Amino acid sequence: MDYHHYREALTETLAQSEVPFPAGEYQARLVKVRHAMEQQAFDALLLTDPADINYLTGYHTFEVSVHACLVCTQERLVLQVASIETGAAVVTAQVDEIIGYRWENLDEIIAPLADLLAHCQKIGIDGWSAGLRFGVIDALLKTIGRERFCEAGALVDAIRIVKSPAELEMLQESARITALGLETAIQSIRPDMTDNDIAAIGAKALLENGSEFMSLQPIVTSGHRIGVIHVNHKRRVIQPNEPVFLEFGAAYQRYTAPMMRTAVTGTPNAALSETRDLCLSLFEALCDTMRPGNSFDAAAQAADALLSPKRDQYFFSGVFGYAVGAQFPPSWVEGTGFIAKGQTRTFETNMVFHLPLCLRVPGQWGVGISDTVVVTEQGAKPLTNNDWQLFEARS
Repeated sequence: MDYHHYREALTETLAQSEVPFPAGEYQARLVKVRHAMEQQAFDALLLTDPADINYLTGYHTFEVSVHACLVCTQERLVLQVASIETGAAVVTAQVDEIIGYRWENLDEIIAPLADLLAHCQKIGIDGWSAGLRFGVIDALLKTIGRERFCEAGALVDAIRIVKSPAELEMLQESARITALGLETAIQSIRPDMTDNDIAAIGAKALLENGSEFMSLQPIVTSGHRIGVIHVNHKRRVIQPNEPVFLEFGAAYQRYTAPMMRTAVTGTPNAALSETRDLCLSLFEALCDTMRPGNSFDAAAQAADALLSPKRDQYFFSGVFGYAVGAQFPPSWVEGTGFIAKGQTRTFETNMVFHLPLCLRVPGQWGVGISDTVVVTEQGAKPLTNNDWQLFEARS
C-alpha cells in the first residue's frame, strides 16, 4: 500500500492513540496562541520547530531531520509531514488534517502549503528555527509573496515558557528518572573505568526506568576534559583523585528536567571544594531572585556579583539558566528564555529552568552541579533532587 492507504488504515485503528495529553490541554494552548495571533493581526502561523508543533498537537517522532510544518489559522490546524512520518502523525497528533509528501520528492511540499496560505495576508514564521528550511521558505516567498511573511518566533515562545500543571507533572517524572540514572552512574565510578563505562551504566538506568529517546545522550567527562565545554565521553580512563562530571536528562513525553553532578575519585582537594561552594552560592542567589516580577537580568546580576571576584579563574558561559520543557534532538534547551545579563523578560509562576552551574578551569578540571527548578511566588524550587555535594567515589 502507498502512504495514503497506510494513513487511512492507521486512522481506522490507532488514530491519536499516543497523544501525550488530553484534548483539553491542547485546546487551552491553542486558545492562547490564537488569541495572541489575533492581537498581533496574524492570519496564520507556519510553525516548523518540532517542539512548537508538538506543543500544539502532540506530534512526535525520532526522525526530526526531514521537513515538517504546522499551519495554524483561527479555523484549522493542518500538519504536513513526509510520507514516512504519516504513521507517527496519525498516532500522536491532534489536528484537523494531515497532509503528506513523498520524502524523496521535495517539490511536493510547496503547492499544498501555498494553497493553505493563499488567502492569508499576514503569515508568521520563526526565522531562527532550525526546522525552517531555506528551500521551503524561499519557494513560498516566490510563490505567494515575500510581503506576507513576518517574524513571529516570540509569539509561541511567550506561551510555551509558562508550564501548565500537566506539563509540570511530565517534568517531575523526567526529574525522577534523571535522578535515578545519575545516582546509578555516580555510584559506579571507580578509577581505571572509562568515561564510556559510566555513560553506558547511566544510559541503561535511564532507559530501564522509563526514559524515551533523549534529546541529549548522557554526558560524562573526567579530569582535564571537564575544562572543555561540550565534549563528551571518549574512552578516557578515569584516574585516582580526579573529578568526574555527569549531566543527564531523561525524556518523558519529550519533557526533560536535566541535572549535573560531580564526583571525585578520592577526597576533594581545597580547590574543588571551594568551587563547589561557589556553585551552591550561585544557585541560592538565583533561586532567591527568581520570583514573579523580577527580570531575568536581575537574577543574572545577583549571581554574577558572586562570580565576579573569580571571573579570571573560571570559564563560565554567561547563561545562568535556560528554559526547559518538551524538546527534541539535538538539544533539551527549549530556547524560549535565558537567564543572562541584559535579558529584560520577567519571571512568571510555573516557568521552568535548568540552572547549569559549571565552572571550568581550562586545561585542568571543572565542577558542575545543577538542578531544574520551577518559579514560585517564594522563589525557584527544585524539581530535581541534587544534594549539591561532591560525591566521593571510593575504590
